[in-house]
Amino acid sequence: MATNITNYQCPACTGPLHFGTASGKLECEYCGLSFDVKVIEQLYADKEQAAAAQPEQEASMGGGEWSEEEAAHLRAYSCPSCGAELICDDTTAATSCPYCGNPSVIAAQFSGHLRPDCVIPFRLDKSAAVSALERYYKGKRFLPKSFASGNHIQEIKGVYVPFWLFDGKSDGNLNFRGTRVQVFRRGNEEVTVTDHFRVVREGTVDFQKVPVDGSSKMPDAHMDAIEPFDYGELKEFSTAYLPGFLADKYDQDSAECKDRAYSRIKASTEDALSATARGYATLRQESGTVRLQNCNAKYALLPVWMLATRWEGKDFLFAMNGQTGKLVGDLPMDWAKFWLWFFGISLPLMGLLGLILL
Repeated sequence: MATNITNYQCPACTGPLHFGTASGKLECEYCGLSFDVKVIEQLYADKEQAAAAQPEQEASMGGGEWSEEEAAHLRAYSCPSCGAELICDDTTAATSCPYCGNPSVIAAQFSGHLRPDCVIPFRLDKSAAVSALERYYKGKRFLPKSFASGNHIQEIKGVYVPFWLFDGKSDGNLNFRGTRVQVFRRGNEEVTVTDHFRVVREGTVDFQKVPVDGSSKMPDAHMDAIEPFDYGELKEFSTAYLPGFLADKYDQDSAECKDRAYSRIKASTEDALSATARGYATLRQESGTVRLQNCNAKYALLPVWMLATRWEGKDFLFAMNGQTGKLVGDLPMDWAKFWLWFFGISLPLMGLLGLILL
C-alpha cells in the first residue's frame, strides 16, 4: 500500500483548500470560506502525525521498465481524495493530484530533522507571475515571435524551494598595496610622484541568514539572482502554507552547502574591509585570510515562481521571487531579426557618410 498524503480540505464543504497569497489564509474555492493557518494546522495535527508515522514505500516497478537507480529515487503515495497512486521523486514534498486536481502535502517529508524551521509564504499569486513574465518579454526586439507565443506561459509553477540560512561571524586579516599620486609642475616639466603603501585591515563581521539553496535541481545562479528575500516575513513552519504550491525537500544538507555560504561571506568580508581603506588612488589585495566562526544554519522554504521551457532544442528557465517579484531568465535571440536591423541601420548610415565625404 502506498504511503498516505494529506489533502487540506474545507471543514465546511470538504472542498480543497489553497493558500491565498493576498489574504494569508487557507481559502476554499467552492464555498468561499477562508481559515487562519493556525486553525487548520490544529485540525490536521493528528492526521499529520499519523502520516509521518507511516514508513515510505518504494514505488512498484513492473515490467522492468525502470532501472534500479531510477527506482531508488521514486516514491508512491495515495491521494486521499480519489485514491489514485501518485509517483513522485524522493524530494517532492507538496504536489497536486493529476486526476482530481487536489493539492497534497506529503507530511512524511517534513518529519524529524527534515522539518523546516521557517517559511516565507507566497505574497505574489500566479496572475502576478504571468504578468511579470509577459512584461519581461515585452520590448525585446530580437526575441523570436514563436518563442513568446508558444512558450506555455500559463504553465508557470509556484515552488517552495529549500534553502539553508547561515548565521555566523567572520574574522578577516587582509593585506593591501595602495598608491597615492601627486602631479605638479616644475618649470616646463610635469612631475608625477607615486607613493606606495602597505595597508593592513583587520575586523570582525557578523552575518545573519546568508541564503544557499539546498536543492541540486535548482540552478544556483538563478536562485542567487532573485535575492534578496524580506526575512521580516519569516513564519514558523507549517504545512498549511503549502496547499496550492509545489514544494521540495533538500537533497543537499547544510554541510554540503557550507562552502558556498563561506564563499559568499568571504567575498562580503573582503569588500567590507577594503571599503575602510579610503584615500588611495589604487588599492590591490595581496594576501589575507578570512575565518568563519560560530556558523549554524536554519532550514527554510522560500517562495519561487518557475517556468521551464524548451525551444529549438535548448532549455530556458525563468525564476521569479514569489515575495518581491524580482525575475531572472535567459531569452533566445532571433539572429535573422538582428542582422536585418543591423544592415537596416548601417547601410543608410554608410550612404549618408559617403555623401558627406564627397
